[in-house]
Amino acid sequence: MTPAERRLWFDLLRSHPVKFRRQVPVLGYILDFYAPSARLCIELDGRSHDGVEAQAYDAERSRVLGGAGIRVVRFQNAEVMRNLPGVAALIDSAIEE
Repeated sequence: MTPAERRLWFDLLRSHPVKFRRQVPVLGYILDFYAPSARLCIELDGRSHDGVEAQAYDAERSRVLGGAGIRVVRFQNAEVMRNLPGVAALIDSAIEE
């Protein structure tokens, strides 16, 4: 796991009331974090996701997962490291939707 993935997992998702799993294979993709009961995927993006090809791949991946009823929420690694309470609030909001 990247430092941001470790922080999100150990400081938030591992003990979250909604059960999250990490590195989950779904529809040919490996999801960073997935809550099956909420059908919610959390993806963390670093610099490798900044390029045009990577963004197109991510968009297609989100489209495929969305078509299967899985909501994808993306955060930048820096956002997790600098503002975990804000990320936690957005995750909780996504779960409630």
